[in-house]
Amino acid sequence: MTTEKLPGIKLFDLTGRTAIITGGSKGLGLAMAEGLASAGANIMLVNRTEKDGEEAAKTISSSYGVKAISFAADVTNQAQTEAMAKAAMDTFGRIDILINSAGINIRGPIDELSLADFNKVMEVNVNGTWLCNRAVTPYMKKAKRGSIINMASTLGLVGVPNRTPYASSKGAIVQMTRALALEFAPFNITVNAICPGPFLTEMNAPIAGTEDGKKFIIGATALERWGELKEIQGAAIFLASDAATYMVGSLVAVDGGWTAR
Repeated sequence: MTTEKLPGIKLFDLTGRTAIITGGSKGLGLAMAEGLASAGANIMLVNRTEKDGEEAAKTISSSYGVKAISFAADVTNQAQTEAMAKAAMDTFGRIDILINSAGINIRGPIDELSLADFNKVMEVNVNGTWLCNRAVTPYMKKAKRGSIINMASTLGLVGVPNRTPYASSKGAIVQMTRALALEFAPFNITVNAICPGPFLTEMNAPIAGTEDGKKFIIGATALERWGELKEIQGAAIFLASDAATYMVGSLVAVDGGWTAR
């Protein structure tokens, strides 16, 4: 009987690969960009204005010894997402990883929200993710490889009151991930989603100290605390790496035990 040697930590090595991270200048997007850079990936941070990501890109480059750039694009604009993908190819010659982290949240009871509020969240979170997938996958198809990570949420899996726009958008991302996973599997492109729980990002800062935050956020998790930004990095590195080549259409909850209850 022969025993095949396992590659071990090399499974998580991203050296020489290129990752595009939308919404990459802050919060979970920046944390994931830093995580991928620590594993050797070159990084393109995509934000509404190039200035938003310039300092972050410089810090990533100097800290991890990889090439990191900032690119300005509105993810709801098809022409700009296509320019994003082309710029990545022109700069790096390849696109291996896409993380769709750009997103917004508008909270409130349904009778206090406008249709414009609902549509705005859907446009950024759903349309933006769809357009970025559409822009990048032709290059991945041609290369017959790629890893796409869509950012869903625990609120795409469970309900919380006063979150209809955000929960609806993240539920859509869950189903988009599954449909795209089946569509792209023949091209050796894996599509999966991370479902973050309550991370203390700028988006969540307004409710951090409120009773709502304590009841529905801290009280809902098994660990009874907010997640630290660095705690999203392991899932991102894993799904982007060769360690996850048999994962297709999976939802990875990083939620402190919220969905385990």
